[in-house]
Amino acid sequence: MRHGKKINHLGRQASHRSALLSNMASSLILNKKITTTVAKAKALKKYVEPLITKAKTDSTHSRRTVMSYLQNKDSVKTLFGEVAGRTSGRPGGYTRIIKMGDVRLGDNAEMCLLELVDFNDLYKKDGAEKKAKTRRSRKGKKAEGTGEEVVTEVKEDLPTEQAGKPKKVAKKSSKKAE
Repeated sequence: MRHGKKINHLGRQASHRSALLSNMASSLILNKKITTTVAKAKALKKYVEPLITKAKTDSTHSRRTVMSYLQNKDSVKTLFGEVAGRTSGRPGGYTRIIKMGDVRLGDNAEMCLLELVDFNDLYKKDGAEKKAKTRRSRKGKKAEGTGEEVVTEVKEDLPTEQAGKPKKVAKKSSKKAE
C-alpha cells in the first residue's frame, strides 16, 4: 500500500525526474510562463514555490540552497533579482495553472499553461496595489439613513451636559434649487 506517498513519479527514475524538474523550474523562472502537461505542472508547482519563498531572503546560504536545486546561474540571478522583488508582498501561491482544454496529439495528455502570478498583467485588478492600513475614526461618518454628518468634537466652552453629545450638522445639497 502507498499510504502517505504523495510524490508523482512522472514515469521516470529519481535522477531523471530531478533533472526534469530543475530544467523546467529554470525555464519557468527565465520565461515567466511555460506550456506543459497538467501532471508535470502540478509536480513543478510543488518544486518551485519553496524556491521562490527561499529567494525572498537574499543571503549566501539561500542562494547556495537554490543553486543546488536549479543548477543554472542565470535562473538563480533572475530568481533573486526580478522574481523575488515582485513576489515580496505575496505570502505564497506564486504560480498559476491554467488548463488550455486541448490535448497533445501523440499521447492525448491534457496540456496547461504554468505561469508566475505577478508577471501576468491580464489578471491584475486595477486596484491591485494595497494601501497601508490606517486606523479608522468615526469622525465625519454619516448617520444611517440621513444626509447629515455626525460631528463628535468636544468643545471646551460648552456646559458639561452638552459637551459629550454629538452635534448634527446639516449637509448642503449638491443640487441647485430652481
